[in-house]
Amino acid sequence: MIPRYSRPEMAAIWAPETRFQIWFEIEAHACDAQAKLGVIPKSAAKAVWKRGAFEVDRIDEIERETKHDVIAFLTNLAEHVGPEARFVHQGMTSSDVLDTCLAVQLSRASDILIADVDKLLAVLERRARELKMVPAMGRSHGIHAEPVTFGLKLAGFYAEFDRARARLVAAKKEIATCAISGAVGTFAHIDPFVEEYVAGKLGLAVEPHSTQVIPRDRHAMFFAVLGVVASSCERLATEIRHLQRTEVREAEEFFSPGQKGSSAMPHKRNPVLSENVTGLARLVRGMVIPAMENVALWHERDISHSSVERMIGPDATVTLDFALARLTGMIDKLLVYPDAMQKNLDMLGGLVHSQRILLALTQKGASREDSYKLVQRNAMQVWEKRVSFLELLAADQDVTKYLSRKELSALFDLGYHTKHVDTIFKRVFGKGKTAKKPAKRKAK
Repeated sequence: MIPRYSRPEMAAIWAPETRFQIWFEIEAHACDAQAKLGVIPKSAAKAVWKRGAFEVDRIDEIERETKHDVIAFLTNLAEHVGPEARFVHQGMTSSDVLDTCLAVQLSRASDILIADVDKLLAVLERRARELKMVPAMGRSHGIHAEPVTFGLKLAGFYAEFDRARARLVAAKKEIATCAISGAVGTFAHIDPFVEEYVAGKLGLAVEPHSTQVIPRDRHAMFFAVLGVVASSCERLATEIRHLQRTEVREAEEFFSPGQKGSSAMPHKRNPVLSENVTGLARLVRGMVIPAMENVALWHERDISHSSVERMIGPDATVTLDFALARLTGMIDKLLVYPDAMQKNLDMLGGLVHSQRILLALTQKGASREDSYKLVQRNAMQVWEKRVSFLELLAADQDVTKYLSRKELSALFDLGYHTKHVDTIFKRVFGKGKTAKKPAKRKAK
């Protein structure tokens, strides 16, 4: 987690001051619950809230001697609370504090990530509707396939990030559990009411069965979801990177006045934002496997997971937060070039309509095998000679015995491929206004 790729709100969740404040609240709420049970005096619980305080530097100083962060915190807290501090942490173990705190932090991080996705969804929908009927080349294997629209491209990403949002909501629910069950999770020294009380105060669910630690399958699922969301970020970023290539240049990242693309070549306008998102996505995914390996702890607990989570908790959430925000800004200002899209649609002389010719021949009585051969033999000449597909077909007597030139020309209608765009948009976005379709454009 470095400042270059960190945003203040998310980074603040992982600051030492935030962590120790959550620890304090866990301990103070636990004291309230213990007081309600009559385990400790009510005056002691009040003293903790009234005089409780901590200093990060002092905790660090104590930890250098104790080699134990929770004990260092409790020692510093006691320096402020006074004699009543002996009632703090009654029947609890360090994991009760650490795991419950991590649940709070990951829950708060989830809220930010969900809000990030909401902003991205809003931008994707706006740009998708704006570019709904702009024809573009659809590609498979990187090769021209059949026409789509640029709005359809963005609608597909909207649907993907809508799923991402649902996964993040589920991931938050998965991770937001409280465990205050004492050593090895038996509640031998603390009443389950304390756990229920603290969970309620912190907005968490009660962990059904903790073995001194919250089961790490929850954390594995959480970080796996972050990895999937990061992969979706990379897919969108990769699409923009390909479209910005000089040979394609159908879309381009906004290039601000004064921006420099290369230290050596003044003409360069590079897709640095989408490349940046791609790299950040790799980092987030790289944290998934360690989270999964944390699931298998020894017996009721060990701390092999601890060092991992102290790293990936902040790094994965901060990195994904930054990537989502960067992606949102990139799509918001994305430059789109419809003329270049049309030029690319026309590049192969009409080959993008080959399937429609194939189907039309079968409708006229030719076998599918023969139809494929007729279309392909003409299509290969287009690849090799860069001639008009329509003219080749119209000159092929084996084709024209089924389809006249007029019928062939009609099959080169670009609008044929966009007739169900409204249906797809309604599926993706729900009810909305129907965009006006472009005029039919036939091959010349």
